[in-house]
Amino acid sequence: MGNGVADDACRSSAAGLINAMLLRRDLAAARRLVANVVRSWRNRRAVAKRAPRQPKPPAGSIKIGVYFADSTVNMYQIQQWYAPLAELASRWPVAIIARSPGTVLRLWDEAPVPSVYVRTVVDLEEFIGSQNLRIVFYVNQNPRNFPMFRYGRMWHVFINHGESEKVYMTSNQFKAYDYSFVAGQAALDRLADNLWDFDLAKRAIPIGRPQADHMAVIAPYPAHDRTVVLYSPTWEGDAASAKYGSILSHGRALTDALLASDRHKLIYRPHPRSGVLDPAYRAANERIIRAIALANGANPNSHHVYDDGIELGWQLTAADVAITDISAMIYDRLATGKPLIVTRPVSLEAEIDERGYLAACEWLDAEASADILARIDRVRLDTQALARLQFWAQHHFGDTRAGAATARFHAAVETLTAEWERHSAMHSTDDRASAGAAVEHDGGETDDEDALPEGY
Repeated sequence: MGNGVADDACRSSAAGLINAMLLRRDLAAARRLVANVVRSWRNRRAVAKRAPRQPKPPAGSIKIGVYFADSTVNMYQIQQWYAPLAELASRWPVAIIARSPGTVLRLWDEAPVPSVYVRTVVDLEEFIGSQNLRIVFYVNQNPRNFPMFRYGRMWHVFINHGESEKVYMTSNQFKAYDYSFVAGQAALDRLADNLWDFDLAKRAIPIGRPQADHMAVIAPYPAHDRTVVLYSPTWEGDAASAKYGSILSHGRALTDALLASDRHKLIYRPHPRSGVLDPAYRAANERIIRAIALANGANPNSHHVYDDGIELGWQLTAADVAITDISAMIYDRLATGKPLIVTRPVSLEAEIDERGYLAACEWLDAEASADILARIDRVRLDTQALARLQFWAQHHFGDTRAGAATARFHAAVETLTAEWERHSAMHSTDDRASAGAAVEHDGGETDDEDALPEGY
């Protein structure tokens, strides 16, 4: 009897605890929803106020569009294309097509090419009708790209937001586009191995990494004699197969070691989405940021950097050694040909494709993170490791000499523009009204929520 009463009390206590946790979760979700509604409302008001004063591209002037249907949380995906798009626009005028009010406000403030806001399908149709687009670029696999695909008198081209071995790099969604601009031979091999009946020779065009031709080299700290280490982890991931983030598993130990050293300077650049799903991951990220501030306060001459800026380039070129997770940052760094260490995921479910560079890279296990200083010293002086880097840089990006990738990017655009002209002449008598048959619903405006995973 006594044990039964105790059991009932335990069950009641556990049920109460579960109910309290569920209530806190529901309240947190409700607060996020209200905050998002308020933010979206404010952004729409700001857009309505600014739009009449915002210069609009003249009718018929834009030849290339970049369709970006995301909210501000994924701005990094379009930001890394700013410099290549600005250079491309000198020959083929470019405009970014935005669906989120928060996003277009950011684009109006910072993008080097015109940005237009198309809240509804009618707005999109009016913009398409006023221009004569040859090519539309897409920087991600967002399902919200789909409404744009219905326009048939233009090439839809996936340009991605970085080379990597993540699972979405072999998604069957590649087939949704007329063409894809890929980095190099590694990308071609990856697609050939994973996609059935995909016309690789026609639809995948290697261009290298044009962003590498625009990497800033001016670092935000004075000259020094320390070894510069870039630690650039990815976010926690939204699926078991994509749990590549190392902030919780590796981050504390390796950053503590670097901050305690008088021979090293840390540049910490976490993924913008770090901690959006996992509170523990967010707390670990915030702890590292605080530790950097404390280290700089204790020794102002150390100049450690917490970097959350939009500009990516100087970090990759300034660092003597880079530490990153399985992400596009591996390949951005690989293009420099400088020493690189890759964190090994602790999740047994994380998918690792070790047929390419990851079969030859310098892995860092979580339990070895505290010994990072010795590992850094070794990879800087290992001639065989440096030779392997050079081989894989060529395999992933082709010719990495300055300007080579930009030349291939422009040549690919030239080829598709010529193809557009040929098909346009062939179909000059077609009924243009049928070129973009209306859809019943396109999802409308993109709210300013932070809900979408990186791969989309």
